Amino acid sequence: MLQWLPVDSNVLPCAAQTSALAASVCHCYPQGHRNWVLVVAWSPDAAMVASGDMDGTIWLWDPATGQALGSCKGHTKWITSLAWEPAHKALPSRRFVSGSKDNTIRIWDASTRRCVCTMSSHTMVVTCVCWGGEGLIYSSSRDTSINVWDALEGKLVRTLKGHAHWVNTLALSTEAVLRTGAFDHTGKCPRDPEETMKVAQQRYDAVVGSQPERLVSGSDDHTMFLWTPSTSKSHIARMTGHVQLINQVAFSPDGRWVLSAIFDKSIKLWDGIKGTFVATFRYHVGPVFQVAWSSDSRLFVSGSKDSTLKVWDVRTRKPMVDLPGHADEVFAVDWSPDGSGVASGGKDRVLKLWRH
Repeated sequence: MLQWLPVDSNVLPCAAQTSALAASVCHCYPQGHRNWVLVVAWSPDAAMVASGDMDGTIWLWDPATGQALGSCKGHTKWITSLAWEPAHKALPSRRFVSGSKDNTIRIWDASTRRCVCTMSSHTMVVTCVCWGGEGLIYSSSRDTSINVWDALEGKLVRTLKGHAHWVNTLALSTEAVLRTGAFDHTGKCPRDPEETMKVAQQRYDAVVGSQPERLVSGSDDHTMFLWTPSTSKSHIARMTGHVQLINQVAFSPDGRWVLSAIFDKSIKLWDGIKGTFVATFRYHVGPVFQVAWSSDSRLFVSGSKDSTLKVWDVRTRKPMVDLPGHADEVFAVDWSPDGSGVASGGKDRVLKLWRH
């Protein structure tokens, strides 16, 4: 997994299965993990980075110095997913949620590094967690279910059922604005915490409008479901057409579109409001592992087992740029929130930065 800092397109932490990543812009080499780092997540105020490893340990870091702030221990198996509480709900950022192969979800206080709540309804691996903007946390699992939790008390609100196999991935229609908080596309943010929360709320409200957050899920059963999980346990749409398992789903920043990356070497585009099929993108010659949107929702980039990245135009439904350069499979891609560049990493143990 790769993730750009919400404010600075020159800073990017990465999770990888080796320490041999090459990056010319690396500012520091923090020490702390003793096993593969599987996931990283920036806090929405850009003050901390959380990283989870294969031992089940989560480390917190100061991104300015690269120094470790401390570790969070409690999970007994590896960390599969991390997500921070949105900026319009709390600043400075203190709480985050983790999902693990030990079947549990934990909410942590970053200031004390203590677990404040454990949720344990899932019976198999937790594959993904998302912290929504309506005071709810969403979790998916290999037990085929998606759970909706109250973020304050950790109580189970409802369970979403429909998938017949492992649920691999989740995405929220508000994901982009939750990730960047009060930072605009230029990286500017108010200095006053109250004003920052107000701006973050305004940006969030502008995305959701009068409608509740939407959630899309992708599964090994080759299907996707579109939900409004804060209001109903029934799905809006069942999205079919894939012939192999779904690796990732991603909402466009404006919430209008959904992309799905799949093992059948294609990418599908869906209507993000109705869940209807729109188009198929076929030019990769290997499974597509991950996709990432540009901040204006007009372009997206895909990474594939065929060792290439491709930049696509949503309007024309055609590839704009082919980006060869990796020597092996491309596992992770991310587009910086300011739109200036793309980062990619893969099996060749190289991190590449591409300027737009």
